[in-house]
Amino acid sequence: MTPGSCPSARPGPVRRRAPLRLLVPAAAALALVTGCAPGAGAGGPASPAAVPATSAEGTTTPPAPAGRPVTTPAGTLLVADFGADTVTYVDPAKGAIASVRVGTAPYGLALGADGRAWVATAEGVAVVDTRTRERIALVPYTTDTGPVTTGEYRGGGMGIALSPDGARAYVGVNVPGGNGTLEIVDTRDLTVTGTVPVGRRPFDVDVSRDGHEVYVTNHDSFDVTVVPAATTGGADGTRRIEVAPYGTEGGLGSWLKPHYTVVRPSDGRLLLPFEGERLAEVDPRTGRTEIRAMTADTHQHGATVTPDGTLLVVGTGPIDPASDQGASLTVRRPDGAERIIPLDGPHEDVAVSKDGRTAYVTGGFTRDGYWDGLTVVDLTSGDTRRVAAGERPLGVVVL
Repeated sequence: MTPGSCPSARPGPVRRRAPLRLLVPAAAALALVTGCAPGAGAGGPASPAAVPATSAEGTTTPPAPAGRPVTTPAGTLLVADFGADTVTYVDPAKGAIASVRVGTAPYGLALGADGRAWVATAEGVAVVDTRTRERIALVPYTTDTGPVTTGEYRGGGMGIALSPDGARAYVGVNVPGGNGTLEIVDTRDLTVTGTVPVGRRPFDVDVSRDGHEVYVTNHDSFDVTVVPAATTGGADGTRRIEVAPYGTEGGLGSWLKPHYTVVRPSDGRLLLPFEGERLAEVDPRTGRTEIRAMTADTHQHGATVTPDGTLLVVGTGPIDPASDQGASLTVRRPDGAERIIPLDGPHEDVAVSKDGRTAYVTGGFTRDGYWDGLTVVDLTSGDTRRVAAGERPLGVVVL
Protein backbone atom coordinates (compact mmCIF):
# COMPACT_ATOMS: atom_id res chain seq x y z
CA MET A 1 0.00 0.00 0.00
CA THR A 2 0.94 3.13 0.00
CA PRO A 3 -0.83 7.63 0.68
CA GLY A 4 -4.51 12.09 1.91
CA SER A 5 -7.97 13.74 1.66
CA CYS A 6 -10.15 16.76 1.76
CA PRO A 7 -11.50 19.62 -0.27
CA SER A 8 -9.37 22.53 -1.34
CA ALA A 9 -11.39 24.80 0.90
CA ARG A 10 -12.96 23.93 4.24
CA PRO A 11 -16.74 23.62 3.79
CA GLY A 12 -19.01 25.87 5.79
CA PRO A 13 -21.42 23.42 7.41
CA VAL A 14 -20.24 20.76 9.83
CA ARG A 15 -20.63 17.23 8.50
CA ARG A 16 -23.89 15.47 9.06
CA ARG A 17 -23.71 12.35 11.18
CA ALA A 18 -26.34 9.90 10.01
CA PRO A 19 -27.13 6.88 12.21
CA LEU A 20 -25.13 3.71 11.64
CA ARG A 21 -26.57 1.34 9.07
CA LEU A 22 -25.70 -2.29 8.46
CA LEU A 23 -25.45 -4.03 5.10
CA VAL A 24 -25.44 -0.94 2.94
CA PRO A 25 -25.94 -1.98 -0.71
CA ALA A 26 -22.98 -0.98 -2.84
CA ALA A 27 -24.01 1.07 -5.85
CA ALA A 28 -22.12 1.85 -9.00
CA ALA A 29 -19.50 4.55 -8.55
CA LEU A 30 -20.44 8.18 -8.91
CA ALA A 31 -18.15 10.32 -11.01
CA LEU A 32 -17.77 13.16 -8.55
CA VAL A 33 -15.09 15.78 -8.47
CA THR A 34 -11.87 16.14 -6.54
CA GLY A 35 -11.21 16.36 -2.82
CA CYS A 36 -7.70 16.62 -1.40
CA ALA A 37 -4.40 14.82 -1.61
CA PRO A 38 -0.77 15.34 -0.58
CA GLY A 39 0.43 18.84 -0.05
CA ALA A 40 2.83 20.92 -2.04
CA GLY A 41 6.22 19.52 -2.85
CA ALA A 42 9.42 21.08 -4.04
CA GLY A 43 9.85 19.70 -7.52
CA GLY A 44 13.09 19.18 -9.35
CA PRO A 45 14.70 17.14 -12.07
CA ALA A 46 15.01 13.45 -11.40
CA SER A 47 18.44 11.89 -11.25
CA PRO A 48 19.43 8.25 -10.92
CA ALA A 49 22.28 9.00 -8.54
CA ALA A 50 22.13 9.07 -4.77
CA VAL A 51 22.65 12.45 -3.15
CA PRO A 52 23.90 13.50 0.30
CA ALA A 53 21.30 13.93 3.01
CA THR A 54 21.44 15.95 6.19
CA SER A 55 20.81 13.83 9.27
CA ALA A 56 19.04 14.79 12.47
CA GLU A 57 22.39 15.82 13.95
CA GLY A 58 23.19 18.11 11.01
CA THR A 59 25.88 15.86 9.51
CA THR A 60 25.82 14.48 6.00
CA THR A 61 26.02 10.93 4.75
CA PRO A 62 27.67 10.73 1.31
CA PRO A 63 26.20 8.38 -1.29
CA ALA A 64 27.81 5.00 -1.79
CA PRO A 65 29.85 4.43 -4.96
CA ALA A 66 27.50 3.43 -7.77
CA GLY A 67 26.46 -0.21 -7.58
CA ARG A 68 28.21 -0.90 -4.27
CA PRO A 69 26.03 -2.12 -1.38
CA VAL A 70 26.06 -0.07 1.81
CA THR A 71 25.28 -1.20 5.31
CA THR A 72 21.67 -0.38 6.06
CA PRO A 73 20.51 -2.09 9.26
CA ALA A 74 17.28 -4.05 9.22
CA GLY A 75 14.50 -1.92 10.62
CA THR A 76 15.65 1.23 8.84
CA LEU A 77 12.71 3.15 7.38
CA LEU A 78 12.30 4.50 3.86
CA VAL A 79 9.95 7.46 3.38
CA ALA A 80 8.67 9.24 0.25
CA ASP A 81 9.46 12.96 0.45
CA PHE A 82 6.44 14.67 -1.09
CA GLY A 83 8.07 17.99 -0.31
CA ALA A 84 11.17 17.16 -2.39
CA ASP A 85 12.20 14.80 -5.19
CA THR A 86 13.75 12.19 -2.92
CA VAL A 87 13.20 9.20 -0.71
CA THR A 88 14.94 9.30 2.65
CA TYR A 89 16.45 6.54 4.79
CA VAL A 90 15.54 7.01 8.44
CA ASP A 91 17.15 5.47 11.52
CA PRO A 92 14.18 5.22 13.93
CA ALA A 93 16.49 6.15 16.82
CA LYS A 94 18.39 9.02 15.20
CA GLY A 95 16.43 10.33 12.23
CA ALA A 96 17.29 10.90 8.56
CA ILE A 97 20.61 9.39 7.43
CA ALA A 98 20.61 9.51 3.61
CA SER A 99 18.46 10.40 0.61
CA VAL A 100 18.13 9.30 -3.02
CA ARG A 101 16.68 11.39 -5.87
CA VAL A 102 13.71 9.64 -7.47
CA GLY A 103 11.49 12.18 -9.26
CA THR A 104 9.12 15.05 -8.58
CA ALA A 105 6.80 14.91 -5.55
CA PRO A 106 6.97 11.19 -4.60
CA TYR A 107 3.82 9.94 -2.90
CA GLY A 108 3.38 6.20 -2.18
CA LEU A 109 5.99 3.46 -2.19
CA ALA A 110 6.11 -0.34 -2.04
CA LEU A 111 8.98 -2.64 -1.09
CA GLY A 112 9.81 -5.87 -2.90
CA ALA A 113 11.39 -8.98 -1.41
CA ASP A 114 14.44 -8.31 -3.60
CA GLY A 115 15.15 -5.04 -1.79
CA ARG A 116 13.87 -2.80 -4.56
CA ALA A 117 11.51 0.03 -3.67
CA TRP A 118 8.89 1.19 -6.16
CA VAL A 119 8.02 4.85 -5.78
CA ALA A 120 5.04 6.67 -7.33
CA THR A 121 6.25 10.12 -8.43
CA ALA A 122 4.72 12.84 -10.60
CA GLU A 123 7.00 11.76 -13.49
CA GLY A 124 6.78 7.98 -13.39
CA VAL A 125 7.49 4.96 -11.20
CA ALA A 126 11.00 5.19 -9.79
CA VAL A 127 12.86 2.00 -8.93
CA VAL A 128 15.35 2.26 -6.06
CA ASP A 129 17.90 -0.37 -5.09
CA THR A 130 17.74 0.08 -1.34
CA ARG A 131 21.06 -1.77 -0.86
CA THR A 132 23.14 0.46 -3.10
CA ARG A 133 20.99 3.55 -2.40
CA GLU A 134 20.55 4.55 -6.01
CA ARG A 135 17.70 5.00 -8.44
CA ILE A 136 18.13 2.38 -11.12
CA ALA A 137 15.14 3.19 -13.33
CA LEU A 138 12.24 5.56 -13.94
CA VAL A 139 9.28 4.06 -15.78
CA PRO A 140 7.24 6.87 -17.42
CA TYR A 141 3.46 6.74 -17.30
CA THR A 142 1.55 6.08 -20.49
CA THR A 143 -1.37 8.13 -19.15
CA ASP A 144 -1.35 11.80 -20.13
CA THR A 145 -1.29 13.65 -16.80
CA GLY A 146 -0.37 17.06 -18.17
CA PRO A 147 2.70 19.07 -17.11
CA VAL A 148 4.78 17.67 -14.25
CA THR A 149 3.94 19.74 -11.20
CA THR A 150 3.99 19.61 -7.41
CA GLY A 151 1.27 20.32 -4.91
CA GLU A 152 -1.82 18.72 -3.49
CA TYR A 153 -3.58 18.05 -6.79
CA ARG A 154 -0.58 17.25 -8.97
CA GLY A 155 -0.92 14.62 -11.65
CA GLY A 156 0.96 11.34 -11.60
CA GLY A 157 1.31 8.35 -9.30
CA MET A 158 -0.36 8.13 -5.91
CA GLY A 159 -1.10 4.70 -4.41
CA ILE A 160 1.16 1.80 -5.40
CA ALA A 161 1.39 -1.91 -4.58
CA LEU A 162 3.21 -5.04 -5.74
CA SER A 163 1.75 -8.40 -6.71
CA PRO A 164 2.52 -11.18 -4.18
CA ASP A 165 5.10 -12.71 -6.54
CA GLY A 166 6.71 -9.33 -7.20
CA ALA A 167 6.22 -9.64 -10.95
CA ARG A 168 4.00 -6.57 -11.32
CA ALA A 169 3.71 -3.14 -9.76
CA TYR A 170 0.30 -1.48 -9.78
CA VAL A 171 0.18 2.31 -9.55
CA GLY A 172 -2.83 4.60 -9.34
CA VAL A 173 -2.27 7.58 -11.64
CA ASN A 174 -4.09 10.83 -10.97
CA VAL A 175 -5.31 12.84 -13.96
CA PRO A 176 -6.09 16.40 -12.80
CA GLY A 177 -9.73 17.24 -13.48
CA GLY A 178 -10.73 13.75 -14.61
CA ASN A 179 -10.80 10.06 -13.88
CA GLY A 180 -7.52 8.31 -13.13
CA THR A 181 -5.96 5.10 -14.36
CA LEU A 182 -4.28 2.04 -12.93
CA GLU A 183 -1.01 1.37 -14.72
CA ILE A 184 0.52 -2.10 -14.59
CA VAL A 185 4.32 -2.28 -14.65
CA ASP A 186 6.27 -5.41 -15.51
CA THR A 187 8.97 -5.39 -12.82
CA ARG A 188 11.40 -7.42 -14.92
CA ASP A 189 11.14 -5.52 -18.19
CA LEU A 190 10.40 -2.16 -16.50
CA THR A 191 7.62 -1.35 -18.96
CA VAL A 192 3.94 -0.48 -18.61
CA THR A 193 2.01 -3.49 -19.88
CA GLY A 194 -1.56 -2.34 -19.25
CA THR A 195 -3.69 0.67 -18.37
CA VAL A 196 -7.10 0.39 -16.72
CA PRO A 197 -9.58 3.27 -16.21
CA VAL A 198 -10.48 3.83 -12.55
CA GLY A 199 -12.12 6.61 -10.52
CA ARG A 200 -10.95 10.06 -9.48
CA ARG A 201 -7.79 10.57 -7.43
CA PRO A 202 -6.62 6.95 -6.84
CA PHE A 203 -5.14 7.52 -3.37
CA ASP A 204 -4.45 3.91 -2.50
CA VAL A 205 -3.82 0.60 -4.28
CA ASP A 206 -4.01 -2.83 -2.64
CA VAL A 207 -3.81 -6.42 -3.87
CA SER A 208 -5.81 -9.45 -2.73
CA ARG A 209 -4.04 -12.14 -0.73
CA ASP A 210 -4.05 -14.55 -3.66
CA GLY A 211 -2.94 -11.85 -6.10
CA HIS A 212 -6.01 -12.29 -8.32
CA GLU A 213 -7.50 -8.83 -7.79
CA VAL A 214 -6.29 -5.26 -7.40
CA TYR A 215 -8.27 -2.71 -5.37
CA VAL A 216 -7.99 0.98 -6.24
CA THR A 217 -9.39 3.44 -3.68
CA ASN A 218 -10.71 6.50 -5.52
CA HIS A 219 -10.93 9.41 -3.12
CA ASP A 220 -12.98 11.81 -5.19
CA SER A 221 -15.51 9.38 -6.65
CA PHE A 222 -16.36 7.70 -3.32
CA ASP A 223 -15.52 4.21 -4.55
CA VAL A 224 -13.16 1.30 -4.97
CA THR A 225 -12.39 -0.11 -8.42
CA VAL A 226 -11.89 -3.89 -8.43
CA VAL A 227 -9.49 -4.87 -11.24
CA PRO A 228 -8.70 -8.46 -12.30
CA ALA A 229 -4.95 -8.89 -11.92
CA ALA A 230 -4.79 -10.85 -15.17
CA THR A 231 -6.05 -7.91 -17.23
CA THR A 232 -3.98 -6.56 -20.07
CA GLY A 233 -5.77 -3.22 -19.97
CA GLY A 234 -9.16 -1.67 -20.59
CA ALA A 235 -12.26 -1.73 -18.45
CA ASP A 236 -13.36 -5.32 -19.19
CA GLY A 237 -13.89 -7.25 -15.98
CA THR A 238 -13.52 -4.25 -13.67
CA ARG A 239 -16.17 -3.41 -11.08
CA ARG A 240 -16.91 -0.27 -9.08
CA ILE A 241 -18.03 -0.50 -5.46
CA GLU A 242 -19.34 2.70 -3.93
CA VAL A 243 -18.07 3.16 -0.36
CA ALA A 244 -19.84 6.18 1.11
CA PRO A 245 -21.17 5.56 4.63
CA TYR A 246 -22.10 9.26 4.92
CA GLY A 247 -23.46 9.47 1.38
CA THR A 248 -21.95 11.46 -1.49
CA GLU A 249 -23.57 14.81 -0.81
CA GLY A 250 -21.09 17.63 -1.23
CA GLY A 251 -19.07 16.04 -4.04
CA LEU A 252 -15.92 18.09 -4.49
CA GLY A 253 -16.34 19.87 -1.16
CA SER A 254 -17.02 16.78 0.92
CA TRP A 255 -14.59 15.72 3.65
CA LEU A 256 -16.26 12.33 4.04
CA LYS A 257 -14.49 10.39 1.31
CA PRO A 258 -12.48 7.14 1.34
CA HIS A 259 -8.73 7.53 1.73
CA TYR A 260 -6.76 4.36 2.43
CA THR A 261 -7.80 0.71 2.38
CA VAL A 262 -6.38 -2.45 3.91
CA VAL A 263 -7.12 -6.07 3.03
CA ARG A 264 -8.04 -8.04 6.15
CA PRO A 265 -5.81 -11.14 6.36
CA SER A 266 -8.49 -13.42 7.80
CA ASP A 267 -11.08 -13.14 5.03
CA GLY A 268 -9.88 -10.73 2.31
CA ARG A 269 -12.46 -8.07 3.13
CA LEU A 270 -11.55 -4.45 2.52
CA LEU A 271 -11.44 -2.15 5.55
CA LEU A 272 -11.94 1.58 5.00
CA PRO A 273 -12.01 3.89 8.06
CA PHE A 274 -14.04 7.11 8.07
CA GLU A 275 -13.76 10.00 10.54
CA GLY A 276 -12.88 7.86 13.56
CA GLU A 277 -16.58 7.01 13.62
CA ARG A 278 -17.25 4.34 11.02
CA LEU A 279 -15.34 1.41 9.60
CA ALA A 280 -16.62 0.16 6.24
CA GLU A 281 -16.06 -3.57 5.80
CA VAL A 282 -16.47 -4.33 2.10
CA ASP A 283 -16.86 -7.79 0.62
CA PRO A 284 -15.18 -7.37 -2.79
CA ARG A 285 -16.99 -10.41 -4.18
CA THR A 286 -20.54 -9.22 -3.49
CA GLY A 287 -19.97 -5.48 -3.21
CA ARG A 288 -21.88 -5.40 0.08
CA THR A 289 -20.70 -3.18 2.91
CA GLU A 290 -21.14 -3.52 6.66
CA ILE A 291 -20.55 -0.51 8.91
CA ARG A 292 -18.87 -0.87 12.31
CA ALA A 293 -18.48 1.83 14.94
CA MET A 294 -15.11 3.47 15.62
CA THR A 295 -14.20 5.70 18.57
CA ALA A 296 -11.43 8.19 17.69
CA ASP A 297 -13.78 10.87 16.30
CA THR A 298 -11.14 12.47 14.07
CA HIS A 299 -10.53 12.86 10.35
CA GLN A 300 -8.66 9.70 9.23
CA HIS A 301 -6.13 9.00 6.50
CA GLY A 302 -3.42 6.31 6.43
CA ALA A 303 -4.05 2.72 7.50
CA THR A 304 -2.22 -0.59 7.72
CA VAL A 305 -2.94 -4.04 9.13
CA THR A 306 -0.66 -6.53 10.87
CA PRO A 307 -0.63 -10.28 10.10
CA ASP A 308 -2.81 -11.00 13.13
CA GLY A 309 -5.48 -8.59 11.87
CA THR A 310 -4.74 -5.59 14.09
CA LEU A 311 -5.77 -2.43 12.23
CA LEU A 312 -3.84 0.84 12.68
CA VAL A 313 -5.39 4.09 11.44
CA VAL A 314 -3.94 7.61 11.41
CA GLY A 315 -6.19 10.38 12.70
CA THR A 316 -5.14 13.73 11.23
CA GLY A 317 -7.19 15.98 13.49
CA PRO A 318 -10.68 17.48 13.66
CA ILE A 319 -12.87 18.77 10.86
CA ASP A 320 -14.71 20.83 13.45
CA PRO A 321 -12.46 21.63 16.45
CA ALA A 322 -15.54 22.45 18.51
CA SER A 323 -16.84 18.88 18.36
CA ASP A 324 -14.12 16.54 17.04
CA GLN A 325 -10.99 15.11 18.62
CA GLY A 326 -7.35 15.79 17.73
CA ALA A 327 -4.73 13.78 15.87
CA SER A 328 -4.27 10.18 17.00
CA LEU A 329 -3.34 6.64 16.10
CA THR A 330 -6.14 4.10 16.44
CA VAL A 331 -5.05 0.55 17.27
CA ARG A 332 -8.03 -1.74 16.65
CA ARG A 333 -7.86 -5.40 17.61
CA PRO A 334 -9.56 -8.07 15.48
CA ASP A 335 -12.38 -8.24 18.06
CA GLY A 336 -13.12 -4.53 17.49
CA ALA A 337 -11.66 -3.20 20.75
CA GLU A 338 -9.83 0.08 20.14
CA ARG A 339 -7.00 1.93 21.82
CA ILE A 340 -6.54 5.59 20.88
CA ILE A 341 -2.99 6.98 21.16
CA PRO A 342 -2.84 10.80 20.93
CA LEU A 343 -0.38 12.33 18.45
CA ASP A 344 1.11 15.80 18.38
CA GLY A 345 -0.29 17.40 15.23
CA PRO A 346 -1.37 16.05 11.83
CA HIS A 347 0.19 12.90 10.32
CA GLU A 348 -0.47 10.95 7.12
CA ASP A 349 0.54 7.28 6.83
CA VAL A 350 1.72 4.45 9.06
CA ALA A 351 3.91 1.33 8.99
CA VAL A 352 4.64 -1.24 11.70
CA SER A 353 7.94 -2.86 12.71
CA LYS A 354 8.51 -6.50 11.84
CA ASP A 355 7.99 -7.55 15.47
CA GLY A 356 4.71 -5.63 15.68
CA ARG A 357 5.81 -3.59 18.68
CA THR A 358 6.38 -0.19 17.07
CA ALA A 359 4.44 2.03 14.67
CA TYR A 360 5.98 4.73 12.49
CA VAL A 361 3.60 7.57 11.56
CA THR A 362 4.70 10.07 8.91
CA GLY A 363 4.26 13.79 9.50
CA GLY A 364 3.92 14.84 5.86
CA PHE A 365 0.15 15.36 6.15
CA THR A 366 -1.54 16.19 2.85
CA ARG A 367 -2.86 19.53 4.10
CA ASP A 368 -1.62 22.40 6.26
CA GLY A 369 0.10 21.40 9.47
CA TYR A 370 2.58 18.93 7.97
CA TRP A 371 6.12 18.65 9.31
CA ASP A 372 9.42 17.07 8.24
CA GLY A 373 9.55 13.99 10.41
CA LEU A 374 7.70 11.02 11.82
CA THR A 375 6.42 9.87 15.18
CA VAL A 376 7.67 6.60 16.64
CA VAL A 377 4.94 4.93 18.71
CA ASP A 378 5.58 2.19 21.27
CA LEU A 379 2.47 0.06 20.81
CA THR A 380 2.83 -1.53 24.26
CA SER A 381 3.22 1.58 26.40
CA GLY A 382 1.70 4.16 24.06
CA ASP A 383 4.79 6.36 24.42
CA THR A 384 5.64 8.55 21.42
CA ARG A 385 8.69 10.46 20.22
CA ARG A 386 9.53 12.45 17.09
CA VAL A 387 12.48 12.04 14.73
CA ALA A 388 13.55 13.95 11.61
CA ALA A 389 12.57 12.15 8.40
CA GLY A 390 13.03 13.93 5.07
CA GLU A 391 10.80 16.62 3.59
CA ARG A 392 7.07 16.23 4.10
CA PRO A 393 7.19 12.40 4.23
CA LEU A 394 4.05 10.55 3.14
CA GLY A 395 4.55 6.86 2.27
CA VAL A 396 6.71 4.75 4.58
CA VAL A 397 8.05 1.18 4.54
CA VAL A 398 10.29 -0.78 6.91
CA LEU A 399 13.45 -2.21 5.29
